[in-house]
Amino acid sequence: MSNWLEILLRSLGALIVLFTFTRILGKKQISQLTFFEYVMGIVLGELAGFVSTDMEKHYFYGILAMTVWFVVPFGLEMLTLKSKLLRQWFEGKGTIVIKEGKVLEDNLKKERLTADELLEQLRAKSVFRTADVEFAVMETSGELSVLLKKDKQPVTPSDLGIKTVNEVEPQTVIMDGKILHEPLATIGLNQGWLRTELEKMGLTVENVFLGQVDAYQQLYVDLFDDNLKVPLPQGKALLLATLKKIEADLELFGLSTHDPEAKTMYENQSVTMSHIIANLKPMLKN
Repeated sequence: MSNWLEILLRSLGALIVLFTFTRILGKKQISQLTFFEYVMGIVLGELAGFVSTDMEKHYFYGILAMTVWFVVPFGLEMLTLKSKLLRQWFEGKGTIVIKEGKVLEDNLKKERLTADELLEQLRAKSVFRTADVEFAVMETSGELSVLLKKDKQPVTPSDLGIKTVNEVEPQTVIMDGKILHEPLATIGLNQGWLRTELEKMGLTVENVFLGQVDAYQQLYVDLFDDNLKVPLPQGKALLLATLKKIEADLELFGLSTHDPEAKTMYENQSVTMSHIIANLKPMLKN
């Protein structure tokens, strides 16, 4: 067998083994790594390189070495799932570096983190004053987790007493100018509905690079031609306007009638409609 062919086959074999091991070890191997996982990743990569190109060594020995470096970390990972002590030993634990706006210099030294590096990580979190920080922890992954003081946190709808609703994942129904039938069926719609909505916008399927439908059956499209402007769906706004008109009509009927019983009925229905609008407004305003 020629050298180039042998290297090709050895490389493919090492790649398959390495890919299999990485898949089994899980997504942590390609996200934030602990010290142990970092070392293991380097060694597995080096071994895969040697197995691929060092033709003087027995191929099986290289695969055996890779297997050892897979089995031992995998076994330790299973053990650390059940033992907090082992997790702290192998993965370490977070270190508090800021508490109540004060930098803990001793903990910075333990993490070998300079003041400049701390400020840099804070700026990456859009924090520019240490005095604004209630709590900051240097995680085992090297990431800085920051909790701002209560008066420095962004205002949320709950702080303002505004009701919100959970958004449902939109379905992508058009991609690269082609209709995706399965997502369309998932939300209970069909091609006829989709083409009708596109006709309202003066578009065809072929014009659309990406089309998505939300939980309220509103179609949002992105076109191949970025210079064309597409109006946003107005379904929610029209529904809200219609509900408000009904409320106003009920009030008007109540004012115009001279029948006490009818007046009471119209007023009650107007109040009911007002409550319905108040409950639906968080959904219809987004």
